[in-house]
This record gives sequence, C-alpha cells and structure tokens, in this order.
Amino acid sequence: MRQPGQHFLQIPGPSAVPDRILKAIGQQTIDHRGPDFAAVGKTALDGMKSIFKTEQHVFIFPSSGTGAWEAALVNALSPGDKVLMYETGHFAAMWQSMAKKIGLSPEVITSDWRGGADPDQIEARLRQDTNHAIKAVCVVHNETSTGSVSPIHEVRKAIDAAGHPALLMVDSISGLASLDFQFDAWGVDVCISGSQKGLMLPPGLSFNAVSDKAMENAKSVTMPRSYWDWHDMVGPNATGYFPYTPCTNLLYGLNEAIAMLHEEGLDQVFARHARHGAATRAAVRAWGLDVLCAKQGDESGVLTAVLLPEGQSADQFRATTLAHYNISLGNGLSKVSDKVFRIGHLGDFNDLMLMATLSGVEMGLAKAGVPHQSGGAQAAMEHLKQTAA
Repeated sequence: MRQPGQHFLQIPGPSAVPDRILKAIGQQTIDHRGPDFAAVGKTALDGMKSIFKTEQHVFIFPSSGTGAWEAALVNALSPGDKVLMYETGHFAAMWQSMAKKIGLSPEVITSDWRGGADPDQIEARLRQDTNHAIKAVCVVHNETSTGSVSPIHEVRKAIDAAGHPALLMVDSISGLASLDFQFDAWGVDVCISGSQKGLMLPPGLSFNAVSDKAMENAKSVTMPRSYWDWHDMVGPNATGYFPYTPCTNLLYGLNEAIAMLHEEGLDQVFARHARHGAATRAAVRAWGLDVLCAKQGDESGVLTAVLLPEGQSADQFRATTLAHYNISLGNGLSKVSDKVFRIGHLGDFNDLMLMATLSGVEMGLAKAGVPHQSGGAQAAMEHLKQTAA
C-alpha cells in the first residue's frame, strides 16, 4: 500500500541527495577526454582539497569507500607489513579484515565499541616497537556503526611522542564534510572518504587524500596494484583528467556539493552537525535510553546509535517504525546487531527535519512497545531553541 508524504531516510548514509545536486547529476554526459571535461575534473580535484583542508594530493576513484580502503593499503604498504589498527566498531573491523585478505599483518587494539580510539594505548604500543616493524597506524575518524569519533590530532601527537615513523592512515568516510577534519594541520598521511555521507551524493565516488611522505613511500612498496595506483593518477589529474573513465555525472554533483558546503561555510556545517547530535542525545536521555557512545567528548554529530533495553529487538522496532511512520533508521551491525538502532542526522539537514525524525522515533517506540518515557522530542526541541543562532 502506498504511504503518502515524504519518506524519511534517516540512516547514517547514504544521506538524502538535495535537489540542486540531483539536477547537476542530471546534466548530459560529455566526452571525458574532450576539452570541456578539464574544467569539470580540475574543479572537483581542487575543490576536494578544500574539503580535506590540504595542499597535498587528492585522488578520486569510481568506487565505494571500500575501494578507497584498498587503494590506501596497496599504495602505502608491502605484503607482510605490520599495521596497528584500532577497533572502534564494525567498520574498523572490516578494514582489518581487508588488510588481512590482501596479505598485510594487522595487529588490533580492541575496545568495547563505546568510544573513539585511545591515543595513549597507541603511543604505548608504538614505544614498544623499537624496531619500527609497524608501518602504519589505521584509525576510523567517525565510526558509523557506533556514533563515536576518534581524536585524530591526538593520535598524531601520540605517534610523534613515541618517535615512530609509522604512517597515519584515517578512514573519514562518514566524517568528512560533517565533522572538522584537517588533513595537513593534523599530520595525516592518508585519508579515505566516500561520496554518500556528508558530501550529499549517491554512492559511487571515493577519495584518497595523500601526504607527500606517503606518495614518496608508494614508490618503494611492493603491494600489487593497477586500478588503484596513485602514481597513474598524478599525470592526468594535473590537467583535470583521469587515467580511465570517470563518473562524469557524479563529478557534476560533487562540484555542486562542494559549492553548497562553502556557501554555508564549513565551520557552520560542522557546528550544525554538532548541534543536531547534541539535540538527539538529549532526546535519547529523556526517553530513558542509552547512547551507545559512552565516552563524553567522543559523541558524533553525524549519527546517534541508541541501545534498546535488554530483551527488546532493535530490528523489530525499526520495522514497526518504517511500516507505520515511513522512516528508515540504521540497523545495528555485527556484535551490536539487533541491540541498537542508528539515527542519521547528517548532510543536507535542518532543525525541522530533525524534529520530524525524532517525533517519528518516539511514536515508533510507543507503537513497538519499547519501554521508554515520553518527552524526548520535546527535550530535543528545547535544546534547539536554546542553541539557535
């Protein structure tokens, strides 16, 4: 049966695509080797440098974020290399699995999935590695499965304090363009991202931001690579072109997205996401439920993962809420499967959209019979009123 009105896509990505970007994507495809394409490609490549806040290299691949994970690993490392990986959640664990599959030797610092990476643990392990066997430290900036943020600038300080030469590799697939990220200032060597989160695009583009140190290192590593090779990109990218067929229409959309982010102002974008995250957590507390991220200061402005009481099915709650209120919420992944649901509040999103989302969640809790207190949406509204610009 048809449900009237707008469907609320409140998963933590893909995020809803604004009309401006849809219209840009809908332009006619042009010859990707012709003279008109150069401006499209150069605008996208230079524009992404402004989003990563870097003067170094940015590469754009036609792929999901998983492809960008692989591109980062195969360009920066050799078979058998040891990498120190901090497991903050499901996606950090998936990156570890990939590292193992392609012949690397991941060493994992585990956690309870309720906070970001601990720089002190990273520093302590690197201090023990006196032979510098560890070639890279891999950390997820915004863990999409848990709603926890890792302090990347503090991780860099930890690596430096240990006097260790390891590369700092960061997954900011769901953090970039929603949370502050400063590639150059924070001393990141490789950052991975994707198009379908804060950049407000459909899936299909992924990114590697790469430091000069990592580019130099890529000349001597021996991991097999072809499609993902950074050095094959450098020459064509210099004039706005690519070594193979690019996603031309998604690049149209990317250029529109970059323009929209700068029209609002990146600092305002980050503040908006932080404010919506705080309002959502106020709602969760008023419902008497727990936010999965328990470490104060690590909570995400991109999404909020909510723990349901023992014995309650998060998947059944989500199904009930979808059926009755036409709202899609994110599911729990791997070891928090059916225990949590995730509210996405990222991308092209405003106060009224958040209030509609939280009202739908609150009605869904009641409809599904989940024990809770009423008034969460009201608590969020009070927070928004008190913090309005």
